[in-house]
Amino acid sequence: MKRILALTVLLVLVWGAPARAGIPFGPGEKLSYNIYWTFILAGSATLETLESGPVEGRQALHFRALAKSTPFVDTFYKVRDSIESYVDPAVTHAILYRKDQSEGDYVRNYVVRFDKNGNVAYRYSKGALKSAVVIPNGTFDPLSMLFLFRTKPLSVGYDFYAPVTDGEKSITGKARVVRREKISTPAGEFDTLLVEPDVRDIGGVFRKSPNATLQVWITNDARRIPVRVKSKVVVGHFSMELTGYEPPKNKAAQ
Repeated sequence: MKRILALTVLLVLVWGAPARAGIPFGPGEKLSYNIYWTFILAGSATLETLESGPVEGRQALHFRALAKSTPFVDTFYKVRDSIESYVDPAVTHAILYRKDQSEGDYVRNYVVRFDKNGNVAYRYSKGALKSAVVIPNGTFDPLSMLFLFRTKPLSVGYDFYAPVTDGEKSITGKARVVRREKISTPAGEFDTLLVEPDVRDIGGVFRKSPNATLQVWITNDARRIPVRVKSKVVVGHFSMELTGYEPPKNKAAQ
């Protein structure tokens, strides 16, 4: 069960067009998920919007994704992962990205700092600069792309594009809203829009899976909550299901 947090990050590979439907998230919002490998409950994950002050000398919104394996999976492949992202309050570009992975024997920690002029992203590990990549203005990190997507007015047939970087390479992501569906999850029944991202430029296990697929179901309302994710890759079928939703402190649940 490699890269459990990658399942959380899969959510961030969906993004939208320039127009905005408003910002439905804010401090206090928390989304909780179960993670499955084939039919096995493999772990849990959360997506949160947290309180934040200035970061890198700029005002910021703070997002965090956490993932951990179940006690059963811990016995042979323990996962404890954390991703944090800081973006400008208007959600127009990333400011700082931090990723801490501990998955079995694999441990990786790094930080990506985005130049305030918006044209370079610098990646650091253990305090040392490891890489720098030229980026277009309005670039996001992998986690904050989910929150950018949630600001968009979606409808069936829309195509989406946006620049994203992890500090090693910069790509333009693509996705399409395919159809509308009603689905049931442990958190309830939802009217959703099915989104299919283009996985050809995604690294990791997707690079090793020529027939990989990825589907994301987003609520068809102002909240734009990702309630289900399904992927098929060379190591098997993975999925995420929403188990709980806590609204932002300044918004009533819809």
